[in-house]
Amino acid sequence: MKGRIVPNRRTPKRLKYLCSALAALTLSASAAFGQEVGPQSQASREQVEKLVDLWKNHFAGADSLQQRRTAFKSLMETTPGPTRIQVRQVDADGVDAELMWPARLHHPIGERVILYIHGGGFSSGSIRTHSLLAGSLAKAASSDVLLIDYRLMPEYTYPAQINDALTAYRWLLDNGYRNDNVVVAGDGAGGNIAIETVLRQMQVGKALPAAVIALSPITDLAATGGSMTSNAESDPLVGKDWIETLRKAYLGRKSPSDPQVSPLYADLTGFPPLLLQVGSGEVLLDDTLRLGDKARQAGVDVTTEVWPGMPHQWQLFPSLLDDADRASQNIADFAIRHFADKPQE
Repeated sequence: MKGRIVPNRRTPKRLKYLCSALAALTLSASAAFGQEVGPQSQASREQVEKLVDLWKNHFAGADSLQQRRTAFKSLMETTPGPTRIQVRQVDADGVDAELMWPARLHHPIGERVILYIHGGGFSSGSIRTHSLLAGSLAKAASSDVLLIDYRLMPEYTYPAQINDALTAYRWLLDNGYRNDNVVVAGDGAGGNIAIETVLRQMQVGKALPAAVIALSPITDLAATGGSMTSNAESDPLVGKDWIETLRKAYLGRKSPSDPQVSPLYADLTGFPPLLLQVGSGEVLLDDTLRLGDKARQAGVDVTTEVWPGMPHQWQLFPSLLDDADRASQNIADFAIRHFADKPQE
């Protein structure tokens, strides 16, 4: 990307970190049509260090899909569950899900909803791993949230995950939610699925959601983004090798540059308003920025937030990171702005 500082192999480690920090500030300040999130505080850096240490402890030695699924489950079980929400187990035409809404006396259930598609590399994650974020969004957006348990790899490969999300979206429309009061959201692989779900709706000329939210989405399973290399040292959680492992298991012999699997290669003309969030040091930085640029060129209303120093899926940890609360509030505010029926104060 123009303006990025890419240290070479001989650059001293401290200078590499300085380069990465300067690049993060440049991206945060200059991302076209992006939303300024401000520099990272010292307190935030310390919080991130603790989270990364916790993440590394749980994922040590977890190399296979199944091992990483278990590690992610174990990590998220150390976090608190949501509070002050109501929950109902639902069967969304064969897709297991939880419908959440704020535990308020007069909350209008059935009016507004966020369809949330959890991340986890198409192979892990669950309602439990993402319930805290989903519950937080329900309260902050004064909205229902449908959090789905879609089918996972390696038991189920492409396109089972997208099919389940599309089924859940259409179930919402069939059960009283107007499409202009539905926002589709997801993180990581869930961001990929969220975008591909809406693209499927576009292809058949069906009703589109009011907006889409993608948090550090995997948009290019061919892993061609420059940040796959330039951010390799600054991203302790995701790497190009892992993306390639996911690609092989998810797609088999199918081309990773097929727009049906990698939205970076899709025609985004007519796509709904889009919010993108990503950490400045993630290997998925370019997956986010390039998609935002392409969508913008196609006439899409795009908001891009580059968060200095944030690791992948930081939004899942409001109990550990102040910036998780801030990011979640931005997500909720974006959803509120695009719901046809705004919540009443």
